[in-house]
Formats: sequence, structure tokens, C-alpha cells
Amino acid sequence: MQRTLKEIAKLIEGEVVGDDSTLIKGVCGIKEASEGEITFLANPKYAPLITTTRASAIITSRDVSGVAKPIIRTDNPSLAFAKVISSFAPSEVTHPKGIDFTAVIGKNVRIGKDAAIGPYAVIEDNVSIGDNAVIYAACFIGHGSSIGSDTLIYPHVSIRERIIIGKRVIIHSGTVIGSDGFGFATIKGLHHKIPQIGTVQIGDDVEIGANVTIDRARFDKTIIGNGTKIDNLVHIAHNVIIGENSIIIAQAGISGSTTIGNNVTIAGQAGLVGHISIGDGAVLAAQAGVMKSVPPNTTVSGYPARPHDKAKEVNACVQNLPKLYEKVNELKKKIEELEAKLKNR
Repeated sequence: MQRTLKEIAKLIEGEVVGDDSTLIKGVCGIKEASEGEITFLANPKYAPLITTTRASAIITSRDVSGVAKPIIRTDNPSLAFAKVISSFAPSEVTHPKGIDFTAVIGKNVRIGKDAAIGPYAVIEDNVSIGDNAVIYAACFIGHGSSIGSDTLIYPHVSIRERIIIGKRVIIHSGTVIGSDGFGFATIKGLHHKIPQIGTVQIGDDVEIGANVTIDRARFDKTIIGNGTKIDNLVHIAHNVIIGENSIIIAQAGISGSTTIGNNVTIAGQAGLVGHISIGDGAVLAAQAGVMKSVPPNTTVSGYPARPHDKAKEVNACVQNLPKLYEKVNELKKKIEELEAKLKNR
């Protein structure tokens, strides 16, 4: 399959600068690309590669100019490149069709039109599965749960009882939704389990990575808002509320009853204590230890987390500690020498 730059630009609503008849036969990263392939530049740190890449054309942002080879300028190079990849290499994934004879289906289960249930899946009583939903092999859907239309659930996902999953949700393998919240009352050194009788509500267009755990609320709901994307190995505790279109990256942990706003970014291995709020548009940097609420549109980092500029100052001071230690020792010796001279007068 080959396309001209003109055809590709039309697909991604971009502007060609250079020869729009250039033929493109494939896609690749900017470092690995060969002649005849198109690549993209989204991160400014890779800008020097514009002059060394062997790609025949580059998808860039609107502000790029003065490039020796043809480019297509777009509003969002990453998104544009994703569209180009899909056009050159359509998805080859074939999802299950129909209901496998080994699936275990309980009583009063409503299965929508063209929904699919894979081998050895267990669907308990009173579950509702929407149209075109796909449930892969060995999944468990607890009683009274609801799965929205066009939702895709990969193998070995466990969805406990009374869970609500929205439309067009993607859940990757190994994820558990609706596990008990971690609640215990300690009396005389013994830990007594507190019943967790709430539920989890997942909005529309949410994607949940592999081996994520989302705990059910103690009484009400743990909520994941529409459009939020959750990476692998994230833990979301009971009664957490996450707004719309937020991003939560691998190994982040969110303690109970914390509220996350809309369009929040929580980077890898960030940890949040319970009962705080994170404002809309906030960014929590990787490994941030968030001990208190964060205002909207604020970037924090470090442990304990603080405004990023302040955290950088603190880190710079920490890096200078060895020199400071040496300087203090020098001053200490000088003081001792001066004290000795004064004493001998």
C-alpha cells in the first residue's frame, strides 16, 4: 500500500510543505525510519533528528519550518501519526463472536445484540451486557453487574457484584474491579474487617490497563469519570472519585476517599494519601508523595510533594550537600584553630 503526502495530509487535516506527490509506503519512529516511510516529531528534544532521519517525510506541529525534506504540519503530531498508522496497518485483532458453549451463564442475564462471551467466562445472575460488548475467555462478571454497549473486556478480568461499567470501555487482562476496600478496625491488637457494601461506577470511554485494582466503596460508589485512562498496575482505593479525561500512569496509588478532578495527570509511582482533593488540570509528577490537597492547574513533585519550581530548588540544595558538608568541616577546623590561638594568648 502506498499513499502520497497529499492523500495523507487530507486524512489528518494537515498542511504539506514540500513535494506533496512524495510516495509513502510505511510508517516508523524517527530514529528507525527508512526511505519511503513517514515519521513524526512531537517531543522537542528529538528536533535534532529532523536532519538525520532517513524518513521521506515527517509529521510535525504547525510551528515547524525550514526543514529540508517534506513535512506535514498538524495541530497534534502524535494523534495525526496514530491515524496514519491505522490507515497503513489496520487492526488484525479478531474478537470472539457469539457465546461459547463452555461459558457459564446465570439466571435472568440480559445479553445485548451481537454481544460475545468467550470460553469459560462466568456470568452470574441478573447481569446486563450491552450490544456489541465483548467478554473474553475466563472473565468473571458478578451478580447484578452492568456492562455497557461496545465495551471490550480482555481475558482474566474479574468484575465483582453490582458493578456498573459504561459504554465503549476497554479493560485489560488481570484487572479486578470491585474488590473489597481495605477497611479494618483494630481492637486490642486484632484487626476486624469492616464490611464494604458499596460499588464501583466506571463511566463511558474509559480505558483500564492490565492488573489494575479498583476497590468498591465502603457505602456509596468509587467513581471513574468519562474518558479517563488508567495505565497498568494502578491501585484505586475505596470511595475515590476521579473526574473526566484524567490520566493515571503505571504504579500510581490513590488512597481512600480522595477526589481527583477533571483532566488531571498522575504520573508513574505517585502516591496520594486519603481524604484530599486534586484540582482540575493538576499534574502530579512521577514518584510524587502527595500529602495534602493540590489546587487546580498546579504541578507538584517530590516527597512530600510541593510546587514543582520549589521542589527543583530543594533538589538542587540536596545535590550540593556533599560540598556543603566539606565546607562546614573546613569552617569547623578554622574555628577550632582560632579558639586554640585565643586560648594560648
